[in-house]
Amino acid sequence: MAASIESSKCSESNLRKRRGENLTSAKQTVDSTESENDISKYDKKEKITLQTGTYWLTRIVLLRSIAFIYFVAFGVAYNQNKQLIGERGLMPCKEYLRSVKRYVGGKIGMAALAYTPSILWFMDWEDMDANLDAIALVGLALSGFVLLSGRANMIIMAVLWILYHSIVSVGQLWYSFGWESQLLETGFLGIFLCPFWSLAQMPRHCPPSHISIWTFRWLIVRIMLGAVSAYTCTMTHTQPVPSPISYYLHHSPWWFHRFETLSNHFIELVVPFFTFMGRRMCMVNGTLQILFQVALIISGNLSFLNWLTIVPSLACFDDLALASLFWPSGGPWQTLMKLQKEKAEGTSSPATKGMFIRRVVNVALGILIAYLSVPVVINLLSPRQVMNTSFDPLRIVNTYGAFGSITKERTEVVFQGTLSANHTDEGVVWEEYEFLCKPGAVDRRPCLITPYHYRLDWLMWFAAFQTYEHNEWVIQIAGRLLANDSTVLSLMAHNPFQSREKPRWVRGEHFRYKFTKPGRATAAQGKWWVRKRIGPYFPPVNLEGLRSYFRSRNWHQPDNPEPDE
Repeated sequence: MAASIESSKCSESNLRKRRGENLTSAKQTVDSTESENDISKYDKKEKITLQTGTYWLTRIVLLRSIAFIYFVAFGVAYNQNKQLIGERGLMPCKEYLRSVKRYVGGKIGMAALAYTPSILWFMDWEDMDANLDAIALVGLALSGFVLLSGRANMIIMAVLWILYHSIVSVGQLWYSFGWESQLLETGFLGIFLCPFWSLAQMPRHCPPSHISIWTFRWLIVRIMLGAVSAYTCTMTHTQPVPSPISYYLHHSPWWFHRFETLSNHFIELVVPFFTFMGRRMCMVNGTLQILFQVALIISGNLSFLNWLTIVPSLACFDDLALASLFWPSGGPWQTLMKLQKEKAEGTSSPATKGMFIRRVVNVALGILIAYLSVPVVINLLSPRQVMNTSFDPLRIVNTYGAFGSITKERTEVVFQGTLSANHTDEGVVWEEYEFLCKPGAVDRRPCLITPYHYRLDWLMWFAAFQTYEHNEWVIQIAGRLLANDSTVLSLMAHNPFQSREKPRWVRGEHFRYKFTKPGRATAAQGKWWVRKRIGPYFPPVNLEGLRSYFRSRNWHQPDNPEPDE
C-alpha cells in the first residue's frame, strides 16, 4: 500500500515536471514568435521610414552610368582611332598637332593647351598609334573598374575626363558630334560626385552634394530645350544609320507618327520645367525623359547619344526612388539605413574640416556652372540658336541639339571599283564596297549596333548631302581603296578585291534610297531598300591621277607608307 502511494506521488511529480517543461517550452515559443514579429515589424518600419531627399544610392547609379558610357566611348576609340587619326589614319592627329603648334607660335605652352587640351602634347610622337591605344586602354580599365564596382573618387573620374578630352581635342572631323561635348560635360560633373581619395561606395564624411545633383538636372533641362530634331525623322529611313526596327516604325500608321511628333514636342519643350516643381514632378520628368530616350534607342543606331542622355535624368530620383535597384541585404542599402537612422536620432558624426572644404568646393562648382551657363542660355533664347557649341575650351557647359533640320530623302555614296584598264570600255564591271553599317546593298539587313558607333559610316551620311569638294577625305578613301590599303579597309565590311589584284579605277556613285514596302514584290524578294541612281558623286579615279592631288594636301601617298615632304 505504501509502495502504491509512493508510486502515485512519483507519477504526479513526473506529470507536473512534464507539464512545467511543456509550459516553459510553449512560453519560449511564444516569446520567440513575438521576438520575430517585433523584428519583422522593425524591418518593415525601417523600410517605411526610408527618408527622401538623400542621394547616396543616386550617386552610385550615376557613377556606374557615366562609367558605362566612358567604357563604350573608349572602346570605340581603341577600335577606330588608328584608322581615323593614327599614323596612317585619314586625318593623322600628329599633323593636326603640328599645325596647331605652328598656329600658336611654335611652342607647346598655355596657348597650345587652350586651343587643343590634350596630354598628347607631352607624349612621344614617334609612335602616335601606341599613344592613342594607351589612352584608350587606360580609359577602358578605369571605366570598367567603376562600372563593375560602383566605386570612384575624384582622381579616377578626373583622369577619365582628361583622357577622353585628349582624344576629342585631336579627333577633328571624326569627333565633331555633339555627344562628345555632352560626355565631357557629364564626365566633368561626375568628378564632383565623389570623395577626393576614398573608394568607399558610401563614404560617411562625403555625402552627395545637392548642388552636384542639381548640375545634372540643369544639364538634362538644357539638352531637352536645345533639342530641335523631330522624333519622327529619327524613326524613318532618313536617319544616319537605321536599324531593322526603323524599317517597321517607318511604315507605322499616320496617326502613330502624329503621336510621335506631339509627344516629342511635349517631352522636349514642356516636361523639362517639371524639374523645378518639387520632388514628384521632378521624378515625372526623369521617368518621361528616360522612356523617351529608350524609344529613340529602339528606333535606330544613334551612337551612345541617347544612352548618355539618360544619365542626367537619373539625378531626378533620390534614394527612396532608387532603393528598389539595390538588395535590401546589400552593403549600400544597409549603410543608407544606418546613416538615415543616425541622422534621425541626432547621432551623426560631427562635421570635419574636410567636409567643410568639400562644401566650399561644391559652392564653387555651382558658381562656375551658373557663370558658364550665361552664354548658353542667351544662345538658347536667341532666334539664331547655334547647336552643339562650346563657349569654353574645356567644354564644361555646352549647347546641344541633334539636327537643325532633316532631309525628307535619303541619299548614299556608294564606292565602286573595277579591274578594267579603261573605265570607258563597254561591258566594264563595277563591283561595290560595303561599309560596316550604313546602307549599301539593297538586300542587306540594317544593322543593330547601339550604343556602339561607326564614325566613318556617320560621316558618309553627311557627305551624301554635299559634294566631294566639301568632303575631300572621300577622295582620300578612294585612293586608299585603289591601293588595297588595310587601314581603311578595316573600316569596311566587304572588299570585292580581297585576295585579288588591286582595282584599276574607283568611283563614287550617288543613289537615292527608300525602304521597301511590306507586302510588295521587292520586300518579298528579301530586299530592305529600293534605290535609284542620281548620278556620279565623284568621277572614276586611278592612282596615277591622284598622286598630285594627295601631294598638294600633304597626304600619305596611297601606296607609300610615309607622306611626301
